[in-house]
Amino acid sequence: MRNTLVKVGLSTAAAVLLMSSSAYAQPATATASLNVTVNIAAKARLTLGAASITFADQDPTAFPTLTAPTPLTVDVSARTAPAATVTLTVLASQDLTSGSNTIPVSTLAWTASGAGFAAGASSTGTAQSVGSWAGSGLRSGTQTYSLPNSWTYAVGTYTTTLNYTLTAP
Repeated sequence: MRNTLVKVGLSTAAAVLLMSSSAYAQPATATASLNVTVNIAAKARLTLGAASITFADQDPTAFPTLTAPTPLTVDVSARTAPAATVTLTVLASQDLTSGSNTIPVSTLAWTASGAGFAAGASSTGTAQSVGSWAGSGLRSGTQTYSLPNSWTYAVGTYTTTLNYTLTAP
């Protein structure tokens, strides 16, 4: 009987080893694929550091040029094709006007600092370049506005609106 128990035990052990080494020893695996699509569109963001600039009245003999008290910060963010040209322009809505009196807006000029920013003068007819860059990126610069201070100006508060346009094709 002991031989029979040993044979049954060995047979059972062999069966367990065969089953575990074939079907149960292999890990189960499955695979799947996922397609990912990301749409990136051209974007442009322009931030001016102030909503207005006010020039203080000064004696034209002592101060022949009126200069804005602080530079205007200009922040440009653009996302576009690598070779595309990003442009920033400004166009005045009218000459500097106080009632029926005017000062030509073309005398309102600016100096600029920051990579890609350019100096220029205002216009009511043609948008003037403030800056130009190649491709996407964040750019920051300043403009300091000034205009001649003349004894011939009529007394008044002169205003105009400068409209900036950022284009990122």
